[in-house]
Amino acid sequence: MAGQWRYRIEYVALATIARTVRLLPRFASVAVGSALGYAFYTLDWRHRRLAVDNLAAAFPSRSPREHRAIARSVFLHFGTLLIELLRFSGLSRERMLSEVEFEGEERVHQALAQGKGALFITGHFGFWELHAIAHALRMPPIGVVVRALDNPRLDAWLEDVRTATGNSVIHRRGGVRKILRALSENKGVAILIDQHIQSSDAVIVDFFDRPAATTSAVAALALRTGAPVIPVFAVFTREGRYRMIYEHPVAPPTSDGHDAIREFTQRCTDVLEMYVRRYPHLWLWMHRRWRDVTPLEDTPGMFPAGAAEESEES
Repeated sequence: MAGQWRYRIEYVALATIARTVRLLPRFASVAVGSALGYAFYTLDWRHRRLAVDNLAAAFPSRSPREHRAIARSVFLHFGTLLIELLRFSGLSRERMLSEVEFEGEERVHQALAQGKGALFITGHFGFWELHAIAHALRMPPIGVVVRALDNPRLDAWLEDVRTATGNSVIHRRGGVRKILRALSENKGVAILIDQHIQSSDAVIVDFFDRPAATTSAVAALALRTGAPVIPVFAVFTREGRYRMIYEHPVAPPTSDGHDAIREFTQRCTDVLEMYVRRYPHLWLWMHRRWRDVTPLEDTPGMFPAGAAEESEES
């Protein structure tokens, strides 16, 4: 019973904030988001310390002062992301398009021209939620692979936001068939690849020169279906717009058999790392991405059972 009341209070709070934020111009929305992020940076010492520790391990040549400065910027960014998601999702399609620009859009069309669908990969980086919303304004809608929120009211609200421009939601657990169906219908599917994976389907790859348990789903799906894998990223430009970037498709592995999964996953991870190194303040450093992992004796097969059913420990 207490949980239901908590869910209701959380939902009412979010709905109230959303209605208020949607009345604000963007510069004010960004200011509110930054203030929210700074408040969490100040009060949430556990995640602040985790972010600083992760940054120190990833950038050992930088000073502790730089690590703290980047960590502070990370919190400000994610506060901004939350408030901007509330504001952006309430705009008309025309207003949304006026605030975004697309780079590499032709790569999506070239990929879909092959008739095998496309896998769009990214991480908790930049403005990934806004990217998914904006994608369907100019290109065919996609299926977004997600993990359900604990609060069913907030989960339903977020699903409405994610599907408002035509996208569909695919829940991770039991989602393999839906992903395969979407690819067979020459549709795109978006998957996050930067979460720690606990299941036996994890692949151990290097991420910032440290072993990281990573989903094998993308590599397994690509190798089974032949769908191109396109890394995507969303950043804020100096001109005040959101740039939705579609990178070159990830080159297929040169290995055969079991090693192909690991090689392909490493190549996908390398692209993400390149962007995180370029924009370190835009990635979720307060996430426990690196944990004690035991290198797998065997990489999963070409299409491991339940490859898209990752689990993440919070």
